[in-house]
Amino acid sequence: MFQFNFSGEFVAFFVFSVLIISGAVLMVSFAKVVHMVVSLAAVFIGIAGMFILLDAEFLAFVQVLIYAGAVSILMIFGIMMTKHQESGEERPRTAHETLTAIGALALFGILFYAIRQSDFPEPAPAAGQAADNTMAIGQALFTGYVVPFELVSVLLTVAFIGAIVLAKKEAD
Repeated sequence: MFQFNFSGEFVAFFVFSVLIISGAVLMVSFAKVVHMVVSLAAVFIGIAGMFILLDAEFLAFVQVLIYAGAVSILMIFGIMMTKHQESGEERPRTAHETLTAIGALALFGILFYAIRQSDFPEPAPAAGQAADNTMAIGQALFTGYVVPFELVSVLLTVAFIGAIVLAKKEAD
């Protein structure tokens, strides 16, 4: 019933899957926000690895550059610029968390069984697909969509300056 082909791609998929799942679980389990951001960055890097396995190198690059880099850094800056109280209290484990874990494992089992029993058709080979999709995306972005691209960059710059001004007012 279970036929596994232990190729390099399968091993990489397993490693990235473990990285994504463990990072997500740690992200919701940690109490300190900085640790949560580091776990979230690990999830973003695992997703970028999945994009590489899917031959979507541009999306992997954007995932690392934008999400794992910029979003994580902005979250850490936001944490450092705001005043927050650390509460060292560790809340006790409740029966609700145990039931949640049992429900998550049951859902995993059901999904695993359903996926293993499904017959997925083989995808048809794409005819005429460009070998370098990054160049096609770049050409479309900087020819047909150059004005919206520049407007978004100005909007993000104004938002970042506004965040700095607001953080500066709170510090004074």
